[in-house]
Amino acid sequence: MSVHPSASAASPAARPALSLPRLREMSARGEKIAMLTCYDATFARVLDAAGVDALLVGDSLGNVVQGQPSTLPVSLSHMAYHTECVARANTAAWLIADLPFGCYEASPQQAFDAAVTLMRAGARMVKLEGGGALAETVRFLVDRGIPVCAHLGLTPQRVFALGGFRVQGRDEAAAAALRADAAAMAAAGAAMLVLELVPAALAREISQAHPQMMTIGIGAGAGTAGQVLVLHDLLGLTPGRRPRFVRDFTREPGSAPEAPGLTIAAAVARYVHDVKAGVFPDEAVHAF
Repeated sequence: MSVHPSASAASPAARPALSLPRLREMSARGEKIAMLTCYDATFARVLDAAGVDALLVGDSLGNVVQGQPSTLPVSLSHMAYHTECVARANTAAWLIADLPFGCYEASPQQAFDAAVTLMRAGARMVKLEGGGALAETVRFLVDRGIPVCAHLGLTPQRVFALGGFRVQGRDEAAAAALRADAAAMAAAGAAMLVLELVPAALAREISQAHPQMMTIGIGAGAGTAGQVLVLHDLLGLTPGRRPRFVRDFTREPGSAPEAPGLTIAAAVARYVHDVKAGVFPDEAVHAF
């Protein structure tokens, strides 16, 4: 595979920069939001040119860039560095950066200080993991002009407490807790909500209950306002067994193993198309 930023993709200069109001307008009219993780300038150019709506500088960089077994070793300085790299090359996509483990849980002021660091590095929104216990923190950030994306379901920063990478919200008690956490995030002013490894019916229910809070699914079915994948998963670079909700977009569906793969730019453009066309994810395959 090769990197061809211009391959079958419009120049990022051809589309206006996406803002929070524009993303809300897209969601309101039913246009799906296509999001991908991104960690460096080269991929930022490719993804932006391919029409990706939102780039997430995720703390998943601990796994796919640093080779760590979890996201927990990722520091605020790591996140600021990679956010700066992506911001330099990005032109139009909405740029979100993760608040890493240990940088926002202690107090709203701690979260604000960390968020300021990432916003100064080029982020337009910060993402944090957790539910109702962080409602005060979300409100504190929003009241001070920092857009927030919440994250519920499987929260990788709490993977040891959750007992591994497991679907969340399967039974009624767990589903009720997720509903309450989502309501708390919406009431606090979160503009986006990532729902990870959540049953499709529950993700759809939460999305419909809080239309003002754009839901972005990953392993949560097709009923959310948009989708996100880890870039390396989309490109078929995941070592070992691939999660069932992931598709290798470098391969045409049903193609023979020896068939040539798509370029990176073409694979990303296919992802954007399939998300917006409602082809990905296929709930029959990916729902729980």
